[in-house]
Amino acid sequence: MHIYQTKIKLHETDAARVLFFSNQFKILHDAYESLLERVGFGFAEIISHKDFLLPIVHAESDYKAPLSVGDTIEVRVVVEKIGQTSFTLNYSLVNARQECVGTGQTVHVSVDKKTLQKIPLPLDLRHKLEGLQPTKPLRNIR
Repeated sequence: MHIYQTKIKLHETDAARVLFFSNQFKILHDAYESLLERVGFGFAEIISHKDFLLPIVHAESDYKAPLSVGDTIEVRVVVEKIGQTSFTLNYSLVNARQECVGTGQTVHVSVDKKTLQKIPLPLDLRHKLEGLQPTKPLRNIR
């Protein structure tokens, strides 16, 4: 599991001062970027030095409870599945009281940078992602 911590900022909220729905996706993406950095595949590295990209081909998100300006949360990222050309990440947003306030999922596909055609996941990335998979089933916080 990868854990990303953040605080809800004013510009992420709506007129009711709660997290605006689309900003949950931005927070999930920040957690994803943090995970890639952790395993040595940050976006700068991929864009500058790799011959593949990892576009998101599916994204979903559920909102369980409101988040307000100043709330601190953890985004817990679990590698759910690794396929031949893709991988799936599950996200749980957890507040300071350890309550699940949101969930999400993204599916990423490995594509050739020049042709944008699907290619097998690079082996070094596959090995890094496998290292983040739970060794035993986690209690589902969703």
